Amino acid sequence: MKRFILALVLGLAAAPVARADIVPLSDLSRYLNEIRTAEGSFTQINADGSVSTGRILIDRPGRMRFEYEGDDLLVIAGGQQVAIFDGRSNTRPEQYPLSETPLQLILARNVDLAASGQVIGHLFDGTATRVLAQDPDRPEIGTIELVFTDDPVELRQWIITDGSGAQTTVVLGNMEEGVRIPNGLFNITLEIQSRER
Repeated sequence: MKRFILALVLGLAAAPVARADIVPLSDLSRYLNEIRTAEGSFTQINADGSVSTGRILIDRPGRMRFEYEGDDLLVIAGGQQVAIFDGRSNTRPEQYPLSETPLQLILARNVDLAASGQVIGHLFDGTATRVLAQDPDRPEIGTIELVFTDDPVELRQWIITDGSGAQTTVVLGNMEEGVRIPNGLFNITLEIQSRER
């Protein structure tokens, strides 16, 4: 399971709404920059076909939280780090710099997809706009594909393909924006301390 969660971190698509044309990168960047806080559900389809569900919390810039239902699994982005907590393990969480994960594309203070140097594909598939991105300095770690619908523009899903070709898909449910979220939910140190008591 850790491998699938790591794929989520190192790598967002849902039922699309029909559109006649591609959404420009500038419009997608503006949409992401206008998100401050949001809360909703997600469904994760893992590479082996198994499915996980849970709740996602976003507090831009720089903070995101994935709470998995039915399992003590948790992913927190905060303090320029991403931490993966596995409640079935007695070890401390795995941590990675946020800047080295595709989540930074979404959580950056000023998102500019056209200027990021990471976008390698931008197309309209007949129903949704897809943006394919990778780290230009480390293309071997894989890609993330962001899927947006229009009218209104919304991020609905992402697909992470790791270096071996395995794919993990995260489908976002209805997201409520402008919600109040306690700062402590994004504090990795506090989460570690609470689990060590």
